[in-house]
Amino acid sequence: MRAFRIAVEAQDMGAAVALLADDVVFHSPVAFRPYHGREVVGTILHAVSRVFQDFRYVREIGAPDAADQVLVFHARVGERDVEGADFLHVDEHGRIDQLTVMVRPLSAAHALAEAMAAELGAR
Repeated sequence: MRAFRIAVEAQDMGAAVALLADDVVFHSPVAFRPYHGREVVGTILHAVSRVFQDFRYVREIGAPDAADQVLVFHARVGERDVEGADFLHVDEHGRIDQLTVMVRPLSAAHALAEAMAAELGAR
């Protein structure tokens, strides 16, 4: 999903959120239960944009018109380097209805969980 990549790389979370379906399901790399709905997922995207430093996508996997695509990224959380992937699924209207994020290594996932808890708790 090229539009999502462009929005995230530009740190335009409003544009990224606008690409989400109303009933989007977000699977976090650090939470067991998924999050539901554009408003909740939008809050998470805004928070993660403040937590990740030097965020950049490095690869796209999948055909441009496919319903499923993967955007591979690198970033930092504090002193931890993060490698990750955004798995996107779009519905029949071209809206993202599923977003699953995976990160590695484990130490980076822990740093992300702590930073996100602090960021969301502060708001």
